[in-house]
Amino acid sequence: MFATTALLVFMCLTITTRADHHQPCHTHNMTGLMSVMSLKGEMKAFGTFTYDSVGRKLRFKSNESHPTNASLDLDLLMFFEEGIFYEIDSRNQSCEKKKLQMSLHPFDIPDDAKLHSTVTTGSSSIEGEGLKVNVWTGPLTPMKGSYSMSVTMGCLPVTTFYFTDTTTFLFSNMDVELKVKDPDLLVVPSFCHGKPVEDTPEGTVNSFLNEFM
Repeated sequence: MFATTALLVFMCLTITTRADHHQPCHTHNMTGLMSVMSLKGEMKAFGTFTYDSVGRKLRFKSNESHPTNASLDLDLLMFFEEGIFYEIDSRNQSCEKKKLQMSLHPFDIPDDAKLHSTVTTGSSSIEGEGLKVNVWTGPLTPMKGSYSMSVTMGCLPVTTFYFTDTTTFLFSNMDVELKVKDPDLLVVPSFCHGKPVEDTPEGTVNSFLNEFM
């Protein structure tokens, strides 16, 4: 029921005139909260994020101060430019260093994204009761699937749907500030220094999205 309702709402929001020949904007530095939910109604993760849009660096940490029924406890440090990321366990002072096979993530619009539509969530006729967003879409290369990102006119990602053969995820960004509040979060912890890159098993696609699957 939840999945059917969510997809129906999504389809209703995007029934507008298609817009062509638009180039994706590039997002700002950001700090905020992010939730990840499957369309089966399962809360996969909830936590804080820090994103450096110039250096293309991202830190996501599950937030223990916000009690949820999230099924995943994650601390991820992503270097999209270098194609490397770390799975961090600060409690045990350990980490794993891995290679990224897909750089897609919900904090920036891919260069090859297509502008699907421009919509207003809520009401466009009542002041303060609507949010105008551009909806960008594209494929999940090299995975099988697609994505749909809703981005404000000021280039702030609000929600992203990821559709795959087996599941659908909704990433939502909240309480966003347009700055990197703590640059140290984007620095590799000392206990991770010198770690070799782990071998990637055949058929595995390492990505930010796959950490939640």
